[in-house]
Amino acid sequence: MNRLLAVLAAGAALVAPASSARSAALRLVRVASGLHSPLYVTGLRSEPGRLYVVEQAGRIVVLDHGRVRAQPFLDIRSLVRSGGEQGLLSVAFDPGYATNRRFYVDYTDRSGDTRVVEYRSDGTKAIPSSAHQLLFVDQPYPNHNGGQLEFGPDGALWVGMGDGGSGGDPENRAQNPTSQLGKLLRIDTASGRVTMAALGLRNPWRFSFDRATHDLWIGDVGQSDWEEIDFLPRRLLGRTINYGWRVWEGRSRYEPGETPSSTGILRFPIAVYSHKGGNCSVTGGYVYRGRAVPAARGRYFYGDYCSGNVWSLKQRGGKAVGLRREPFRVASLSSFGEDAAGELYLVSLDGAIYRLAG
Repeated sequence: MNRLLAVLAAGAALVAPASSARSAALRLVRVASGLHSPLYVTGLRSEPGRLYVVEQAGRIVVLDHGRVRAQPFLDIRSLVRSGGEQGLLSVAFDPGYATNRRFYVDYTDRSGDTRVVEYRSDGTKAIPSSAHQLLFVDQPYPNHNGGQLEFGPDGALWVGMGDGGSGGDPENRAQNPTSQLGKLLRIDTASGRVTMAALGLRNPWRFSFDRATHDLWIGDVGQSDWEEIDFLPRRLLGRTINYGWRVWEGRSRYEPGETPSSTGILRFPIAVYSHKGGNCSVTGGYVYRGRAVPAARGRYFYGDYCSGNVWSLKQRGGKAVGLRREPFRVASLSSFGEDAAGELYLVSLDGAIYRLAG
């Protein structure tokens, strides 16, 4: 996306280089290459050894024990506008997918607007006629589409929506509780009801729930100076949270003369990092809960699209501890992902997928 996450810009903290033996032991193993602008990867607990890779142009391909299946799982390229920050942006599988075969995609349509659509599969590939739209959001600009889908511990489908684009949120949509832009939304997939979980976000390109604790982590892309990581403990997931944009960028004032909406509980990031050293756009990740790399267990991993730097931290009492930069980089870091066992993957827009190893 050249500028995909470069315009998504923002997120994390003053970082120390990876110097400990525990950090130095971490490395990456390439598990796939030659993919076409991959933006996301995920696995199903019911399908060990299999990964689903989202390609920006509108396909989901299957990696079966390291080999790309000849037939894509989903191909909606005819429906998708792709390029820059637009495209097929993510996929989420229903918690009951093993029996109901339902899954959900977030994509930019041919008119440049956001659609969240439910599909069913036959277990091998999507059934095109099963498409059922759950959400449509008009996009005023071609950037800041958000695009992440994740099922939360409440059973709802959570959707990340950017502030609508341009720069500086010129219409102040993120602080407007009547707009669906600059928000985290929840969709009850049974009824189709959409509610707001959070506001005050610039572009929550990637967010995740810790599979062990169910805490929420957000990588919210910043504007000119700061990228941020937001953390919300499980006990607060039922509350409406205001993350502060465009009044604040990270922990710094962006619009000094403005006050945030009275809607929601104002909450500041757990970590921030500046645009120094070639950083420009945060890519949020996951808390590592796999077994292959004991030294990484319980650490939240995230990185920067432009510099390729990767960091990790732990949280204690809602504060970041043990923050460090890891001893590897990933060019054009577009996403992280988890497989069936909770192993961690890093995705390069240039076409490769890597697995965290010890």
